[in-house]
Amino acid sequence: MVQAYILIQTEVGKAANVAEEISGISGVTQAEDVTGPYDVIVRAEARNVDELGKLVVAQIQAVAGITRTLTCPIVHI
Repeated sequence: MVQAYILIQTEVGKAANVAEEISGISGVTQAEDVTGPYDVIVRAEARNVDELGKLVVAQIQAVAGITRTLTCPIVHI
């Protein structure tokens, strides 16, 4: 199982709507609107890196109001 944090920038005033819509996507375990350089932080999981990439590109980035994403896979050292 691969897990990642996805940091999202949104259009002004869209963070709460984006977080709410993303929270309903399969594979997303948590989505919160936050303050700072990013507007929404998502925790997601997938079977492998390829599936994680598909989740981000095909489903999360398709949500209206998103301007940029940064995917940070979780590593256990």
